[in-house]
Amino acid sequence: MDTVVLVLMLLIAFNFLLKQTFWKTVAVGIIATVAALFAGLMWPYAIEQSKTQIADWLGNTALMLDTSVLLTIEVSLQMAYAMLAVHVASAYPVKPRTLLTYRFLRWFPGLLIFPVLFSGLVYLIFAFPGTPFTTVAWMYAACVLIAIPVGRWLLLYPFRRRSCGWNSSSSLTHWWPFWELSLP
Repeated sequence: MDTVVLVLMLLIAFNFLLKQTFWKTVAVGIIATVAALFAGLMWPYAIEQSKTQIADWLGNTALMLDTSVLLTIEVSLQMAYAMLAVHVASAYPVKPRTLLTYRFLRWFPGLLIFPVLFSGLVYLIFAFPGTPFTTVAWMYAACVLIAIPVGRWLLLYPFRRRSCGWNSSSSLTHWWPFWELSLP
């Protein structure tokens, strides 16, 4: 069960980063700041957790069913956004209600990223015993603040280059910058 939860958390984080690629840099900076503040300020609640309590939560089928409902809602909202993005880009004219729904879903970052951040904080507090909780929390917050814009940039980088083509004969040399330096 731990592996399934870890994979779901990684997919939620990747989905969150993919959603950031549609936003402007200022908006990404704002959500990164909000996520970092959340990660840094949640340490008083994170230290109240114990490994046995977390194991009990993972073994509680009712709680896992509730979590699966939240995950289903989140995935449905993300799928609705993807379908509306295609519809808005290809259909003309677009109904005002459809456009309003699209705009709302475009700016909706997802709710499950916050439990993922909290889980990461709890894991780090357990991983560094003896280190002050505030130090762990704010270092984690700094990592979150840096990781969100950098992850967005890494996802967008291949598409910003003119010569990036997955069908070209040397696509790997144009995809990643240090490959250009190391290949003849």
